[in-house]
Amino acid sequence: MSEVDRPYAQGTPCWVDLMAQDQKAAMDFYRGLFGWGGERGPEEFGGYAMMTIRDKPVAGIGPAMAPEGQPAPPHVWTTYLASDDADETARRIGEAGGTLLVPPMDVGDAGRMGVAADPTGAVFGFWQKKEFFGAVVVNEAGALIWSECNTRDVPGASAFYRSAFDIDVQPMEGMEGYFAVNVAGRTIGGMQHMGEQFPEHVPAHWMTWFAVDDPDATAARAKSLGGSVPIEPADAPYGRYAAVADPWGAVFCLLKPQPMQ
Repeated sequence: MSEVDRPYAQGTPCWVDLMAQDQKAAMDFYRGLFGWGGERGPEEFGGYAMMTIRDKPVAGIGPAMAPEGQPAPPHVWTTYLASDDADETARRIGEAGGTLLVPPMDVGDAGRMGVAADPTGAVFGFWQKKEFFGAVVVNEAGALIWSECNTRDVPGASAFYRSAFDIDVQPMEGMEGYFAVNVAGRTIGGMQHMGEQFPEHVPAHWMTWFAVDDPDATAARAKSLGGSVPIEPADAPYGRYAAVADPWGAVFCLLKPQPMQ
């Protein structure tokens, strides 16, 4: 059991959500996969649903909506980085060479958010807390355990996140070619170069990793619920993992971490 009881430091992944092509069906899929609770939310926020573990927020699923004349957002998991001041973060994103996709906007009394793309093309959100600081349950089965920026320009991405969020990116000890994403001296995620394992058409992106107790059983359950498994369960130095796609194509990873020595 791992629960967060204080706001996230700036630059830390604090929330993930999915703007779903079919919100109800997506909620049913993830309930079945991870055992999440949660119901469709207030209409004033488009029905955005807070998915929960033990009645505590773990992730969001909303309906894919777009302003008139604009395309609906893609059906993908989005990582949100904590911001002390969303408007200042937006300014720094622009100065660092990023692209602001959704300017800062208030979400009721919960907080203030925006969406941007880094110079290498990876899309992310940023969140300034008011009454809501982000995920309360993390690092346990069904909850967010790792956030990973996959990019074809590690130096460029590293420089951007340093300028926009004060994030430090350094080689990760014992994992050649992989980089630790650090906030205030604490590793809060990873970054890697998109090599041959990524098809050319796959853009840079932030990957969401959920903890599970049994990647093999969870991957099999995803298939039974209509999803697919692009990367079958396998062992790695950091644990056993798999990549899963939901029935609409949103890809995320599963991880049972290697026990700490």
